[in-house]
Amino acid sequence: MDPVATNDVPRITVVGAEDDSVQWHGAFVAYGGHGADETTTIVFEIDPGKRLGWHTDQTEETQYIVAGTGELHRDDGVFPIGPGSVFVLPTNVGHDVVNTGTETLRCVGFFGSAMFTQIFDNVMQPINSHVLGTPNRDGTGAPPPRKLG
Repeated sequence: MDPVATNDVPRITVVGAEDDSVQWHGAFVAYGGHGADETTTIVFEIDPGKRLGWHTDQTEETQYIVAGTGELHRDDGVFPIGPGSVFVLPTNVGHDVVNTGTETLRCVGFFGSAMFTQIFDNVMQPINSHVLGTPNRDGTGAPPPRKLG
C-alpha cells in the first residue's frame, strides 16, 4: 500500500444512541483486501469531553496516541494516556478511551487481523447496532464477546 495522508481520509461520526458522551470520528485506512492482507489500521478522533464507548474487540489491538490527553479505561483499571502512548488491548478485554483534555484526542489503532468485529455496550449510530468492525467482516470464527453490562 502506498502512503496515505490520513488527515484527508473522510471520517464517519459515530455516537452512542443512549449516551451523549459517546462520540468519535473514525476511518479505516487499510484492511483485508483494501491495502492490507493480514492487518487492519484505523484512525480516530475523540473531541474534548467525549469518549469511545465501552466495547471489546474480537482481535488484539495496539493503539498509538498521536495528540491530546485522556484516559484508557480497561476492565482492570484506568490509565493516563497522551502523545506517544502505546498500549495493547487483548481480545475480549473491555475498554473505553476518554478525552479528558482540552484538545482533540487523535489515535491510530492497529489490529492483528484482516477483518474483525467490535461489540459495544451501547447501540451505536448511524449503524443502529452494538456491532461494528471492518467493512469486510462477517464474524465467522470470531471468539464470543464478553457479556454486556
